[in-house]
Amino acid sequence: MTPRSGDELRARAGKAILAYAVFRLEGALTISLTILLAFFLPQPFPWWHWWYWLILGGIAEVLIIYTSITDERTAQQVVADMLRVHYNPREIEIPAYREKVERALQYRDRLQRLVATAPPGVLQDHLRDTLAGLADWIENIYVVAKRLDAYARDELLRRDRDQVPAGIASLRKALAQETEPSLRQQIQATLEAKEVQLANLNALANSMEEAELRLEATLTALGTVYSQIQLLSVRRLGGSAAQRLSTDIREQVQRLADILAVMDQVYGKL
Repeated sequence: MTPRSGDELRARAGKAILAYAVFRLEGALTISLTILLAFFLPQPFPWWHWWYWLILGGIAEVLIIYTSITDERTAQQVVADMLRVHYNPREIEIPAYREKVERALQYRDRLQRLVATAPPGVLQDHLRDTLAGLADWIENIYVVAKRLDAYARDELLRRDRDQVPAGIASLRKALAQETEPSLRQQIQATLEAKEVQLANLNALANSMEEAELRLEATLTALGTVYSQIQLLSVRRLGGSAAQRLSTDIREQVQRLADILAVMDQVYGKL
């Protein structure tokens, strides 16, 4: 899996904000009021035309959309809601993994508020880029948590992990005792297939163990980023510190993506 770019996230967020602006309650009320006035009060003054109401209603709707798009707090809430829809912790059944996704989203929400209160300028721009990178980070946390959740609940894999080693031992014993060539060939082929299956199961288990460690390390790093951004906001440090922070986030995202790629390869062999 390749992490989504910050540009793609901003595009998705922009669409979500625009959809919110167009369909928000104030806009619906404005449209309804415009239609009612045009129908029931088409000429309140001698010089008034009914379609003036449509012009005024259109201007009001444009202003509502514009203020919604440009309002920082509205954008924060819309993006936060969008992330919670795309990366819904409730889709993860095992509480330990669900809590990790929830914690990541909470960090992101708090970081969003910190960035919004940063003073305008280079620092705030760098922090916004950092926040865009966090969406990739949270996406990978969510995907890893879902894979770990599915792996932990997979009864077929659990059964194979229990039974395949015993099957290999039984086949080796049968091979050592069998003297008929054709039967030995069949046992050998089955044994080799079982050994490949066991190797894949072990590789998958190792990948999952690494993914779990990386998931915890990533959440720890996310908490570190949160404290670092707080420090940047309090001390008003220069943009170079924020730039280093953005670089660190991109590196963490790539490490998670590499783990996902390994997990995909191993799953494909089973």
